[in-house]
Amino acid sequence: MKTTEAKALRTPRLAFLLCGLAIAASCTAEDWIPAVVQIPAGPFLAGSDGAERELAYRLDEQGYGHAATREQRWYDTERARGPAETGAYAITVTPITNRQYAAFVAAAGYPAPDVDRATWRSYGLIHPYERTRRFAWTNGRPPAGREDHPVVLVSVADAQAYAAWLSQRTGRAWRLPTELEWEKAARGGDGRIFPWGNEFDPGRLNSHDAGPFDTVPVGRYAAGASPFGVLDAAGQVYEWTATAAGPGRAIVKGGSWDDKGCGVCRSAARHARPVTLKHILVGFRLVRDAGR
Repeated sequence: MKTTEAKALRTPRLAFLLCGLAIAASCTAEDWIPAVVQIPAGPFLAGSDGAERELAYRLDEQGYGHAATREQRWYDTERARGPAETGAYAITVTPITNRQYAAFVAAAGYPAPDVDRATWRSYGLIHPYERTRRFAWTNGRPPAGREDHPVVLVSVADAQAYAAWLSQRTGRAWRLPTELEWEKAARGGDGRIFPWGNEFDPGRLNSHDAGPFDTVPVGRYAAGASPFGVLDAAGQVYEWTATAAGPGRAIVKGGSWDDKGCGVCRSAARHARPVTLKHILVGFRLVRDAGR
């Protein structure tokens, strides 16, 4: 059974302050606390097999018109398909939004999401620096009209700082999910390829196949929900996990608005990124352990 919970902050004045002056007019006491769904303890089917990876490569070849992901063996190192187990936990229904992150920035005086030109160039990415500007904050405020989009341009340290602040404010222990926790929440227990099933459907996610080549407000793709009710687990933005992938690197999951195909949007797909990266394609969601 799916349950969704969002605890309200009881003091209206404090809620106003936490939501930040930039968005206070449209903020309610509940907005700054992410809603969660409960994930039960127990086993699930994780990873992929050769048939699923072949499907992913073929989807990419259809979407892009070339075989770059196959030639670069993007999916060859995925976990072998088989049972895995987790404890019980709660996970945020959607990625953390600009509105929710703004409460943290306003209350803690934390630096707002952004990246300078030199740092962006040092990443060696294909996106021009100018494309980052629509995601960058100004004077500690999220871009107008993007309050309910997923927050991006955040590193692992930024996500962890937000989790620590949220833990202190709510009295509950929030953290980044492990890769297996993220994957279980995204695909359920039966090992389905995508959150909704085994067939790719571009109408169920925000990818470059049928999306606007940009982030959108979270939760828009209700038909893409996982069996547990998790939304935006395929496409929209990649999401940081707490799983390390070598020194200074962490696993990201989920695919993004920039991807086609969409082999990389499968729940089993995984990629490593530097933990200091502040990317327009990467956000995060959080978990809480059961009873905490």
